[in-house]
Amino acid sequence: MLKSSPLDGLRFAFGTLTVLPVRVRRWDREAARGGMLTAPVAGLAVGGCAAGLGVLLLFLGAGAPLAAVASVAVPAALTRGLHLDGLADTADGLGSGKPAEDALRIMKQSDIGPFGVLTLVLVLLAQAAVLAHLYDASWARGALAAVVSAAAARLVLTLAARAGIPAARPEGLGAAVAGVVPTGAAAAVAVVVPAAAGASGAGLGAYDGARTALAVVAAVAVAELLLRRCVRRFGGVTGDVFGALAETAATTALVVLSLGH
Repeated sequence: MLKSSPLDGLRFAFGTLTVLPVRVRRWDREAARGGMLTAPVAGLAVGGCAAGLGVLLLFLGAGAPLAAVASVAVPAALTRGLHLDGLADTADGLGSGKPAEDALRIMKQSDIGPFGVLTLVLVLLAQAAVLAHLYDASWARGALAAVVSAAAARLVLTLAARAGIPAARPEGLGAAVAGVVPTGAAAAVAVVVPAAAGASGAGLGAYDGARTALAVVAAVAVAELLLRRCVRRFGGVTGDVFGALAETAATTALVVLSLGH
């Protein structure tokens, strides 16, 4: 088997985590490892698109609320809503109170239950409210939040794919990427992304730099709690769990970024 190249990893990341026209040439575990390690790069692209549309609408006079809605809609569109769907399905599975096998069956159903609907509404409202607040403060703060939250959302996918985290099912995206990332490599990415976020935020001031780095750290911490809950509840991770982790991390990062303004 040919050794996977860094480009194979990037193709895997963009081809599986976005709808951008990137052809995935390899689906083996080595390519999956590279893809999950570079997942935050895909997040930067998604966040950049979200921020770009939000800032454009601001400069066209649309106002902060509409710019915020656009910045929430772009990541949903660029993932075909899969992360939001995963969030809803995971909420239904966790809220069902049923054994793991039955909960996983509930998560695979095409309909969304009351737990899923409520979770989706609250998360989307929170994201839009925070971005509207930040865009109202300045276009730069809103744009930074859109990018950082998207990168944090993909960082937690890297960490959820680390060695030692099992798959709950033998098939699906969860099984394809579960355990592919070495623990040391996951830890390195977990250091680089908050540091880079803090450096970006420092352009708005030292306090903003610290808060931006803290937002990523908080996103990882909250997502880790959810990950552990899901592993205990379902026996491992699934594609839906990955989606729930991403949306949870993005929302947490946005909430922290809104504090103090």
